[in-house]
Amino acid sequence: MYVAISGNIGSGKSTLTSLMAARYALRPVFEAVDENPYLQDFYADMSRWAFHSQAFFLARRLEQHLLQVNASDRVIQDRTIYEDALVFARNLRLSGNLDDRDWSTYQALYRAVTPALRAPGLLVYLDCSVSTLEQRIAGRGRAYERSIPTAYLERLKVLYDEWVASYDLSPVLRVPGDRLDFVSDPEAFTWICAQVEALGLEPPVLDLDTEGSA
Repeated sequence: MYVAISGNIGSGKSTLTSLMAARYALRPVFEAVDENPYLQDFYADMSRWAFHSQAFFLARRLEQHLLQVNASDRVIQDRTIYEDALVFARNLRLSGNLDDRDWSTYQALYRAVTPALRAPGLLVYLDCSVSTLEQRIAGRGRAYERSIPTAYLERLKVLYDEWVASYDLSPVLRVPGDRLDFVSDPEAFTWICAQVEALGLEPPVLDLDTEGSA
């Protein structure tokens, strides 16, 4: 199965991706945040660097899909290409940080690549309030994230809720991120595991011969 973990900045996607990859023997595919050479400049001047940053993420996401997601039976991905286009790029368009020319070019690229991509078998959406996101962002200490405006996270939250409400490629598990701290509370992670298994994610099959000879 292909499991996609979605959510706003600071919602805990990477952490849950790692936990579930270990629990279910899934191949983890992480967002290339630290590889984006435009990201620090983008947060300092969104209008100047919006297209560059989004084009990088789109290209990198396509590469990950073709080489890792499409090719793996059991895989889990930290953020999807759909969020890049329908949440983040759309937010930049609505806020005036992508002009007509850049938006048209980005949309053309997105429409061209998506038919080649495998759709998720399950989407896990980490639904967090902006106050929770800001606490987690502050706690992880990425210097360039400290300048993210509250209004930016609020607009993303609205677009995320709209996108998840209209998403129809697979079943969706909506995780109440303010209430369930799966990082520090094992019972919260156990709850998530029970839900994803009810939605079709099967635990890995143990090799009994290997277990018996150990």
